Amino acid sequence: MDDPRRIASLEDVPDETTLLFRVRKQDTELAAKREAKLETESETEAEIGEESGESAETKEAILVRLNGDVAGWLNYCQHLTHIRLDKGSGATMRDGEIICENHGAYFESDSGLCNFGPCEGAYLNSIDVTVDDGDVFLTDPEYEYVGRGGIETDDLDRTSTSNIEF
Repeated sequence: MDDPRRIASLEDVPDETTLLFRVRKQDTELAAKREAKLETESETEAEIGEESGESAETKEAILVRLNGDVAGWLNYCQHLTHIRLDKGSGATMRDGEIICENHGAYFESDSGLCNFGPCEGAYLNSIDVTVDDGDVFLTDPEYEYVGRGGIETDDLDRTSTSNIEF
């Protein structure tokens, strides 16, 4: 059986860009309800979540390669937090720094510190991951792994890749 917290193999995490995945806040009460109900009935997790009226917001996160290790960050710029760093094809990186194409902000990939741009001094929100036996696992107790790739929406991402505003 696969480990539900396994994100990817280390080989799948690119050297010069990011790997996009989805997480959601861990709701310990809802998780306990789901586990108890799944043991006694044949309902799916989705049906249990709908029945309870509870749902957790899914968020995007990225993995960044760091000399054989990996760092995890929520996929949002700290200047305007609705702006995604990785829009589905990997975030732009230069000299080991993640770049927000909208604002020109630079984030250190190992610490998440913005060292240039409109949010200078701010930090990306970290998400705990670990590498074990060639695989990357989500180890952050606040989140559960949902899947690879971005959040699918019907909305078009109309954010500019320019930092010039009209």
